[in-house]
Amino acid sequence: MSAAGHAQGPPLVAVAHGSRDARSSRAVEALFARVRRLRPGLDVRVAYLDHVAPDPRAAVASLAAEGAGAAVVLPALLTAAYHSKVDLPRELAAARAAWPWLRLGYAATLGPHPLLLEAVERRLAEAGVTAAPDTALVLASAGSSDATANAVITRAAQTLAERGPWLRVVAAHASAASPTPGEAVARLRAQGAPRIVVATYLLAPGYFGDLVAEQSLAAGADTVSAALGDAPEVARVALHRYDEALHRVPDEGAVVP
Repeated sequence: MSAAGHAQGPPLVAVAHGSRDARSSRAVEALFARVRRLRPGLDVRVAYLDHVAPDPRAAVASLAAEGAGAAVVLPALLTAAYHSKVDLPRELAAARAAWPWLRLGYAATLGPHPLLLEAVERRLAEAGVTAAPDTALVLASAGSSDATANAVITRAAQTLAERGPWLRVVAAHASAASPTPGEAVARLRAQGAPRIVVATYLLAPGYFGDLVAEQSLAAGADTVSAALGDAPEVARVALHRYDEALHRVPDEGAVVP
């Protein structure tokens, strides 16, 4: 068996956004270290779209050089937007042209998925917060210029409200859409919410996580939870997306190990 031969299936190449903030890549690496522990023997590699090496094409080039015959590329993103719809498919097209013998499957983004809401609840619980009728919750994402991605966050907020009992649950976005976390907290405070907590719906800490916390606390939030990071539920979602990609029908880009 070659260096890229894998009893547990073809390699998984997880592609995260990337950040100049080292906390971000540490969190992503910790997440996929957990994925490796959940499935020993699976070759799991991490790449980044920006700021951190390797980029997706370099990660695929490495696999090709090792003699891999197939791989699954996972967009390690919480919503499907420009990066998963345009950037990564363009990278995969270039990789397929460069290494036509390497079959590349493309997994769905991590979110939306019910387990991610369990990860949100885990991080809230770690911050000392559980759902209560006197507590309003803000689900704060990075935000996107893609309205469908923002709608995913709105639906996630609605689902969290149904899981409650929260006083109210609203979605907010740190960039590109409104309300911002600060605006959402201020509105809830003006409406008389006795207690307001903010769930940081980001994969990793960094610029946007800091922005969410700073805005929210300045507007009067009582608590802000940590990013999802290496929560066990997120690792399980990553493997679920990998397995989905393996079993997708061939004309949708499946990889058959």
